[in-house]
Amino acid sequence: MKNGVKSGLIQKIFAAACLLAVSDGALAQSGSVTGPSMVEIPAGWFWQGSDLVERKYAYDIDEQVYGHDISRRNRWYDIETDKWHVRLLSYHISRTPVTNDDYAVFIKDSGYPAPDIRKDEWDRQGLIYNYDTILPFVWKNGVPPKGRGNHPVVLVSWQDGQAYVEWLRKKTGKNWSLPSELYWEKAVRGENGLFYPWGNIFDPAQLNSGDRGPFDTTPVGQYDAGPFGLLDGVGQVFEWTSTSGQAGYRFVKGGSWDDRGCGVCRPAARHARPEHLRHILIGFRVMYRD
Repeated sequence: MKNGVKSGLIQKIFAAACLLAVSDGALAQSGSVTGPSMVEIPAGWFWQGSDLVERKYAYDIDEQVYGHDISRRNRWYDIETDKWHVRLLSYHISRTPVTNDDYAVFIKDSGYPAPDIRKDEWDRQGLIYNYDTILPFVWKNGVPPKGRGNHPVVLVSWQDGQAYVEWLRKKTGKNWSLPSELYWEKAVRGENGLFYPWGNIFDPAQLNSGDRGPFDTTPVGQYDAGPFGLLDGVGQVFEWTSTSGQAGYRFVKGGSWDDRGCGVCRPAARHARPEHLRHILIGFRVMYRD
């Protein structure tokens, strides 16, 4: 074999190997961006929100686990939408939260700042975790933390999520967005208004929460295959939605690896966080409509 032919063959093999090394779902074999792995949610009716029975259950399990009634006294779950029947057209939503590997493709292609935060910025957010706690989640030189490629991306603000979906729109021509509370909730809990994706009784074996540990994010895709096949919908990380709680705030949904109980992990539960917040407990997933 001539040297030129051999060199060209080696280059082709190397290029193919590089493509295969890219995160599954983030790039097609042709090298074009496709986005995360998706599930289709069919058109139809579903029950959104909660009623007094569900809220009482959430308060009761919180009190049982934490040994106090702070959530009840502060009426945390009273802001949930009253249960109602609503019909949505079909749409696609990512099977899992967006992973570090998914997000890395965006960072590399766009030059957008990687998930990182200085100590003074972190301290200004007024969260209970000290700065040393977040260091395992911080990216270095635009690269995800070692061994966490298939974990949910965190330390991303609502604006960061918006930047990611805008990039996906340009790359694919599809109408990507962060899911609204309605679309997120149907995908996670299904049509019948269950308290959790698996039923009406909390089961710590079904999610990554503070009830069992490991008190950290885990590789996606291991928990709670909901009625439509969506994974990690509760526990793992809270997820940004496009729904505004008040000016400058967006609802996050689903609970996290730090929560116990888990009243706040119910798909109907909601609370608002500042759009600029970067937290180790918050990530996101994406959707599009045909």
